[in-house]
Amino acid sequence: MKWSTGRPRLLRGLTLATVAGLAVTAGGIASAGAASASNTLTVKYKVTGSTFIKSINATPSLGPGTLTSKVNLSNGKLTANLSLPAATVSFKEFGLIPVTATTEFVQDGPTTGQLNVNTGAVSTTSKIILKLTSMNVAGLPVPVPSTCQTAPATVQLASQKGFTVVNGGNLAGTYTIPNFSGCGVLTPVLNLTIPGSGNTIALKLGKAKRV
Repeated sequence: MKWSTGRPRLLRGLTLATVAGLAVTAGGIASAGAASASNTLTVKYKVTGSTFIKSINATPSLGPGTLTSKVNLSNGKLTANLSLPAATVSFKEFGLIPVTATTEFVQDGPTTGQLNVNTGAVSTTSKIILKLTSMNVAGLPVPVPSTCQTAPATVQLASQKGFTVVNGGNLAGTYTIPNFSGCGVLTPVLNLTIPGSGNTIALKLGKAKRV
């Protein structure tokens, strides 16, 4: 699964996301603000995590990747970009047929969010495209068109207890996976299996490094 900052690349960059990393970044920026003469601070974090896809009862791992965030120290507004390597998810179609898919999360535009300059808490919103790049069904490879992806999903994340701007911490959120399109004969099958609400994402940010 890969989540990238470019417009198209399902699981390179579910910021839903993406968003989690951004939130943490905001926190780190707040702490460093006092030492910076500028009103804007840019930091980078190492990111790992996972996402639970409810419809197929699977939890693929995410990362390790990087999160780069820019924060306005005057008003707490932030933007961020998350980059994650490709990831693989395995599940059973209709509860019977083993399926393995390689996916990417593609960030559709920068993540935006808000840092609470008083508490250090962060909340973010991202638009993420889930792009399917390869699939094996019952051990056999299935051709996947390069256009196979979902519409942008809205992923909202919030920093969790123990999170700090300098040391990073955990971000968590939920999202709904939209329908797929551009997948040829796979489109109706995918839309019967993967899309839906109740999906969760959890990201862990490492210590902040100023860029």
